[in-house]
Amino acid sequence: MLYGIAAFSFSKITVNSEADANEKEVTIYIKTNGVHTDIVVPLKNEVKDWTKVVKLEKTKSKDTTMAYVAFGWGDKGFYLNTPQWSDLKYSTAFNAAFGLGDSAIHATFFRTINEDRDCIRIEISKANYQKLIDYIEDSFLMDSNQDPIFISATTYGLNDSFYEAKGRYSLFHTCNTWANSALKSANLKAALWTVTDTGIFCHYQ
Repeated sequence: MLYGIAAFSFSKITVNSEADANEKEVTIYIKTNGVHTDIVVPLKNEVKDWTKVVKLEKTKSKDTTMAYVAFGWGDKGFYLNTPQWSDLKYSTAFNAAFGLGDSAIHATFFRTINEDRDCIRIEISKANYQKLIDYIEDSFLMDSNQDPIFISATTYGLNDSFYEAKGRYSLFHTCNTWANSALKSANLKAALWTVTDTGIFCHYQ
């Protein structure tokens, strides 16, 4: 009960309410599938070329016409072993809830982005975009050459891939907590703390 009350109450408290009053130089998006929030950024611009971090050749399509990449963080076991809710096992849920598993970053590439209630456009300055870049990059687990560690696994489609990540998923630090902290890092509107996607989107709708 206390967890539910805290999760609801803290998600309604807005931080960075003066959302990026600086120049609107870069367009990003927050995107939800109804449960999980991704941060969507330009694949390439003058600030960052993400193809040097997450390789298009690591996807099944190897499609070089992509213009955006969405980043999501979460429990590795949940990502890799639960493509559908019907695939969820008790052991996967238990390990995720109590921080017993490793984590992963899911990178999904898009040619275009369609704005709707589940995909919100946000304009930010280059300076704050750089802060967002730093946050996302710091979430990757790197190898000895300081390159992200690719996970060879079954993907959700033709245009996505998985990478090893830092941190552990738990009841108190979910995929949405990660995305909310990403927005905070870039001085954008966010919840004080949230474990749900609605805790993020309520500040933008």
